[in-house]
Amino acid sequence: MISVHRAEDRFLGGDRAAGILSRHAFSFGSFYDPDNLRFGAILACNSERLAPGAGFDEHPHSHTEIVTWVVEGELTHRDSTGHATVVRAGDLQHLRAAAGVRHVERNDGDGPLTFVQMWLAPLEPGGEPSYTIVPGIADSTPYALPEAGAMLHVRRLAAGEHTAVPDAARVYVHVVAGGVRLGDEELEAGDSVRITGEEGLELVAAGTAEVLIWELSA
Repeated sequence: MISVHRAEDRFLGGDRAAGILSRHAFSFGSFYDPDNLRFGAILACNSERLAPGAGFDEHPHSHTEIVTWVVEGELTHRDSTGHATVVRAGDLQHLRAAAGVRHVERNDGDGPLTFVQMWLAPLEPGGEPSYTIVPGIADSTPYALPEAGAMLHVRRLAAGEHTAVPDAARVYVHVVAGGVRLGDEELEAGDSVRITGEEGLELVAAGTAEVLIWELSA
């Protein structure tokens, strides 16, 4: 099964007056759709754009694996376990909320900040919070998230380049930039695809493109 979800159909959230523009692929906050709560382990896929000086004040999380991919600008992160970092374009950040953690996310830079934040449900609740940052992750280096039975692949493609879609129980594809083709479907930035029980698929780049691919075990 292949289900395509277009960028323009994502729920528009955030707070424009505060410089925050959010687009949600799943039920989130005030947006509730009982038929769109999750896909496998994925609970949220939010595209965020923060103006300079804007951000999310300290707030709590628990029992959630939070993976952030910075597209443009610099994300300032601080959390209650003592981590204080600046995450830049091409960096991957993973906050394991476990039994509970609080954090702050801000754009303290001079230019706009754009990032994609994805929440996944852990296989087992509880545990101790942890924090990981992978600077400049390479295409050939998937990021394993065994806590959620998942693996993230980052694909940066040149025009006409092909890349295989993993043969997995479920696969979630999010187009960050550019355009790609999956079979007869043309996908653009912000589009996503939910794939269940398919094999032998591939993406073909229409031009320069960047794609996030989640390989899910269930």
